[in-house]
Amino acid sequence: MEALAARLSQLDSQVEGAIRVVMFYDTLMRRRVDLPALARASASLAECVAGIRLHGTGRTVRFAPDGREASAPPPPAPTTTPITLDDEEIGTVWLERPDAPGPLDQLLLDRLAIATAAVVEKYGPARTTMADPALVELAISSDSDEGARARALRLLGFAADLPLRVVAVRSRLPLDQLGGLVCPGRPVKAAPLADVGVILATSVEPDRFPAGVRAGIGAAESPERSWREARTALRFTTPRQPVVHHDGLGALALLAQVSQDVTRDNADVAAIARLAGDPEDLETLDAYCATGSLRRAADLLHLHHSSVARRLEQIGKTLGIELTAPTGLVRARLALTAWRLLND
Repeated sequence: MEALAARLSQLDSQVEGAIRVVMFYDTLMRRRVDLPALARASASLAECVAGIRLHGTGRTVRFAPDGREASAPPPPAPTTTPITLDDEEIGTVWLERPDAPGPLDQLLLDRLAIATAAVVEKYGPARTTMADPALVELAISSDSDEGARARALRLLGFAADLPLRVVAVRSRLPLDQLGGLVCPGRPVKAAPLADVGVILATSVEPDRFPAGVRAGIGAAESPERSWREARTALRFTTPRQPVVHHDGLGALALLAQVSQDVTRDNADVAAIARLAGDPEDLETLDAYCATGSLRRAADLLHLHHSSVARRLEQIGKTLGIELTAPTGLVRARLALTAWRLLND
C-alpha cells in the first residue's frame, strides 16, 4: 500500500490519478481492513492527516502520513465528507491539509467514506439507527408469537441474551438522531409507529433526552410488555417531568387503566377541568402538587410564598378541597394526574 501511495503521489494526470485512487480503495476493501488501517492508508496516500469519526459510538480515528496516530487537535474546518449507510449519515471522514485541498481530495474522501461504510456494515455493531417499522412492530406486538419475535429482534441486531429497553417518544427531532443521543455506543433501533416513536436499545441514558422531548421508558423483561409500560409512562409525562420510567409510577400506573367515562364523571377531576380554564391557577396547583410544599412551590414559580398561599386558598375553594391537609394534597395530585390522562 505504501509503495502504491508513493507511485500515486508522482502522477501528473488527474484522470490516471483518479483511476488509481479508485483502485487503491478497491484493494483495501478486498483485504478487509479495519478503520485504523483505512485512516492510516488514506493519510499516506493524501500526504496529510486523515480522520474518521462515527456518530453512533463517538469513535474518532486520526493518522498522520508517517503512519502514527495524530496527536495534535484537528483544524477547525478540515475538508470533510459524510459517511452514509442505508440513507443515514453515520459519520464523517476528513483530510487535514495546512493549505488548499488537492485536485483529487474530494474523490479520495468519497472513496474513503464508501470504504468506511462497508467496514461498519460488515464488522460494526447495529449498522444504522432507523429500522423497518414492520420489524419493530413484530418485535413489540403482543400478537406476535415468540418465534417471530425472536427472528425480528435478531434481524434488528439484538442478541437473544441481552436485556432490551423499549421507549415510547414524542419528539420533533428525527428518531435516528434521538436514538444516537440517548444510547451512545450501544445497539439501538428506532422507528415511527402511528403518532408515537419507538426506540429499542440495550440500555438508555434518560438524562441525555434533549429539551422538548417526551419519553416513557418500559423495563419489563419481555419486549411486548415493556412496550405497554413505555406507552403508559409516556401518558404521565408533563412539561415539568418530560421523561417517566414506568417503574417509578408505582400505584399511579393504575390510573391509566380507569375508563375515560369513569374518570370524567369524578367530581375532583371535573373540578380540575374547570380550573384548567385559568392557566395561572393550573400552574400554581401543579407546582404545589409537584413539591408538596408552599415555599418550594413559590421558589419554583418565582413568587413570594404569601402570593402562592393566597392563590392556593382560592384554588382550594374552587376545587372544594383543603389543599394544606395531607388528604387534600393527595386528592389534588390524583385528580390533576387523572385529568391529564383524560386529555392526553
